[in-house]
Amino acid sequence: MGSLKTMSGGLLLGLCLTLLGWGAEGQWNGRPKKEISGSGPINLGQQQRGTWWPLMQTRENLTEVKSIKSMFQFRTFDPEGVVFYGDTREGEDWFVLILRNGIPEMQIGKADILVSVQGGPKLNDGKWHLVEISSQGDFVVLEVDGQKGLVVGLKSKETVEVLTGQIRLALGGILVSLDKLLIPFQPEMDGCIQKGNWLNLSTPWETEMIGEPWPCYQNIQPGSYFPGAGLAAFNTTDLPGHQTEESGITIDIHGDSTKMEGTVLSLKTSGQELPTVTVKINNDPKKVILTILKRDTVTEQSFSRLSLTLLKNQVNMDIDDTHLTFEIDNIPDFPRSWKEGMILAFGGLPAITMSPSSYRSSHQPPLTGDGVSYSSIQYLKGCLEKIQVQGQDVDLDRALYKDLSISSHSCPSEV
Repeated sequence: MGSLKTMSGGLLLGLCLTLLGWGAEGQWNGRPKKEISGSGPINLGQQQRGTWWPLMQTRENLTEVKSIKSMFQFRTFDPEGVVFYGDTREGEDWFVLILRNGIPEMQIGKADILVSVQGGPKLNDGKWHLVEISSQGDFVVLEVDGQKGLVVGLKSKETVEVLTGQIRLALGGILVSLDKLLIPFQPEMDGCIQKGNWLNLSTPWETEMIGEPWPCYQNIQPGSYFPGAGLAAFNTTDLPGHQTEESGITIDIHGDSTKMEGTVLSLKTSGQELPTVTVKINNDPKKVILTILKRDTVTEQSFSRLSLTLLKNQVNMDIDDTHLTFEIDNIPDFPRSWKEGMILAFGGLPAITMSPSSYRSSHQPPLTGDGVSYSSIQYLKGCLEKIQVQGQDVDLDRALYKDLSISSHSCPSEV
C-alpha cells in the first residue's frame, strides 16, 4: 500500500498495529527498557496499579506500514480496562480500544472530531476470542471471531493529504492526556493476548515491566488471585453500607479454603495499631481463625463461603452452614465506624499508624516514615472467587491500594 491519504487510515493502521505503546506524551518514565515480542503471550495484568502508563510500546515510520489490519487472540474476565492504543502525529490523532461492562468500546480523536462508540459481543467470558481491527476507507471496523462487531465512520474536513512521521502503539495504557478522552474509564486490564499480528510489522516492542513477564495460564477461573506477596486495601467510606445501623455490615468471601493459606481479610479502626478483626486460614492442620481484639476463635473446618456480619458490639460469622456469634463490650460500633472510615484489607495485615482519611491516593507502597506500611508476614496465597460487601461485588481495581502482584479478575485453574 502506498502513502496513507487520510488520518483514519493511518490511525487505524497504528491502532491495529499494535498492542504496546510509547510513554505518556511519548516519554519514558526512566526505568530500564526491555525488548519483547508482540506475537507471544502477553499478560496485560502486569501493570503499575492506578496508572495509565502502557505496559508495552513501540513506534514505526509510516513509510514502513504496508498493511491496514491487525489481529490477535484475547481472553479476560475483566469487565473494564484498556486493550490497546495507537496514534499518529505525536498524539494529535489517536485511537483506543477498551472494554466497558465487557463490551468493546472505541474512542477516536481526529483533528476536530472526538467519537466514542460501544458495541459487539461481550468479551469478558474467560474464553479466547479472535479480534481483528482494520481501516476501510473512512471506517474503522472491529471484528470478533469472524463477525463484525463494531463499525465507526469518521471523516473530517481537516484531512492530511500525505501522512508522514511515525505511528505509536501501546498496550495496556494510553499516550494522550486524560482530558482528551470523551468518556473516562478504569484503565487496568486483567487479560491476556496471544498470536498478535500487528500490520505485518516485525518491529520489537519495548517494556518497562518490573521482573519477568507474567504467564498466561492455560486455564483460568473468575476471582481475585493472591500469590502470597501483597494485599489490597479499601477505605470503608468507598464501600457500600453507610446506612445500615440495625442490620450491620456484611462481608462475604467465596472460594475453596482448602486451597488458601494466610490472611483472608482484616479490618482496622482509626487510632488502633492492630486490626480489630482478622480472618486467617491455616491448612496444616485445617482451620479458620477469627481474631477480635487479640482474642482468637479457631474453627476446624473448611468452607466455600464465609460471611462476616458486623454489628454494634457484635460480630457474626457464618462458615457455610455453621453460625457463630461473638458479643464483646469493648469492640467498636462497627456501622458507625464504617461510616466514619475504617481500613478493610484483603490478603494481608497492614500495619497502619494513621487514620484512613489521611491515606495518600497513591497506589504505590508508601515510603518509609510516612506512617503507613503494607508489609505483612501472613499474606494470602490463593483465590478468592468472589468478594462482596452488602451483597455488592468488590472490584480490587478500585482499591485505595493494591499490590502489583494481585490479579483482580482471574485465578489460575486446574481445569
